[in-house]
Amino acid sequence: MQKTTILDRALAGERLVFTDPEFAIVEQKVVHTARLLQMFNQTTQTGAERRQLLSDIFGTTVPISTDIKAPLHSDFGGHIFVGENVFINQDVILTDLGGIYLGDGVLIGPRSTLITVNHVEAPKHRRDLLPQAIHIEAGAWLGAGVTVLPGVTIGENTIIGAGAVVTKDIPANVVAVGTPAKILRHVLAEVDDESAI
Repeated sequence: MQKTTILDRALAGERLVFTDPEFAIVEQKVVHTARLLQMFNQTTQTGAERRQLLSDIFGTTVPISTDIKAPLHSDFGGHIFVGENVFINQDVILTDLGGIYLGDGVLIGPRSTLITVNHVEAPKHRRDLLPQAIHIEAGAWLGAGVTVLPGVTIGENTIIGAGAVVTKDIPANVVAVGTPAKILRHVLAEVDDESAI
């Protein structure tokens, strides 16, 4: 049986004990990602150079159709998985140790925050981490300043209104707003329907 690493356990949603010697692996990646993000966030990079830096941070090739604006912030970087035609606006924070999965055509507004890690409540173990993946399915759109908490799935084509805090799963094809985010209505099927809002 193959032994799992701390990174495998993070993606599996297992509790990570802060005193585990393998935490050094996480710390090394954090330092590496910070250096690469510093380069990415400089405005002097070409499009190809920026895409290569993102691919190095994410550990997988970032599609040419995906557009990620600077500044971008991430604590880990290696557990961000993006599809085709993804757009991430400026000043987005991706706390990704637990895994962030962005489907094709996902839009993320400026100053949004996706958090995949929580801490244990018990004071003696509060440094331990509880990672849970976030899944943003194809065509979903997060408005400016949205916060998505650990373990949340946002369904296909769903719109999350600006400033919302998403604490629970939101189904496909709805508009959700508020703190905590609640479903307001279904997504409009056609552009002509928008005059009725």
